[in-house]
Parts: sequence; structure tokens; C-alpha cells
Amino acid sequence: MTQTSDTVTWLTQEAYDQLKAELDHLSGPARVEIAKKIEQAREEGDLKENAGYHAAKEEQGKMEARVRQLTQLLESAQVGEAPADTGVVAPGMVVTIAFDGDPDDTMTFLLASREFATSDIETYSPQSPLGSGVKGKKVGDEAEYTLPNGNVARVKVLEAKPYQAA
Repeated sequence: MTQTSDTVTWLTQEAYDQLKAELDHLSGPARVEIAKKIEQAREEGDLKENAGYHAAKEEQGKMEARVRQLTQLLESAQVGEAPADTGVVAPGMVVTIAFDGDPDDTMTFLLASREFATSDIETYSPQSPLGSGVKGKKVGDEAEYTLPNGNVARVKVLEAKPYQAA
């Protein structure tokens, strides 16, 4: 199956393994545990006024949504090393931009899936307005993207380097 770069999520092997372990837990032991909670709450009687039952069903719904999210993410994941240091903005790159070409108004972020977000650097999805605006641009290129309020922002790509985990 051929995937476009818009649907591929770049992940390190470590990040993939963590997400796969979470999926395995949620779709295995966690499912059994929540089913037991629901059954125990059901045995307590009237379901209309059974807070434990409703809480367990809500927890089950959230867990199943996470299972679907992880399954979809892992199916579209590209596992491997960071992209080559070509100066072209792509998922897995740390990007520095200047707003409206002002070299003093800059921001640096990692272009990657939110699942890959780390505490050491802000992360923007390649599908976000900013991410899709700069993706494919080279150092020195200018890009535009639409803000949530409908205004258009202009940025200049100052740097694009492969992400190196700390």
C-alpha cells in the first residue's frame, strides 16, 4: 500500500514500541479489567442510578477510542531514523521559523505527530495549519498558512534539522 506523506506518521523505534505496548495493554488486560468492573457494577442492581456502572461504561468508551486512535496511528507509522539533513522541512525535523520575516520573532518546533511530543520541544503536527504550510519548504523559503481566525500568517524557514533525542 502506498501512503502519501500526509498520512504517514514518523516515529522512532522507541516511540513505536511504547505506543504498541500501550495498544497491547488496552486491547488485552485493560479490556478484561473494564469488563469485570462493568459486570460488578451491573450486579449492584438498578442501572439508572448506578454511578459505578456509568463511570465504568464511560471509561470503557474512552479506552476503546484510544485503541482506535493507536491502531490507526500505528498502521500509518513510518518507523526509522530521522530524515536526512537536507534543509527541507519534513516530519521528524526541528524547524526554526521567523514570523513575517522578522529575525527577532522566531519559534522553534518539532514537526511530528502529537504522539511523538516531548517535553523538551514544542511539537506541531504535519497536518496542522503551520505544519502543512512549512512542510516541503527549504531553508530560506517563505510560507503562508491560515490561522484559526481566518487571517493568513507568513513565515520564513530559518533552519530545518533532523530531531535528535536528548
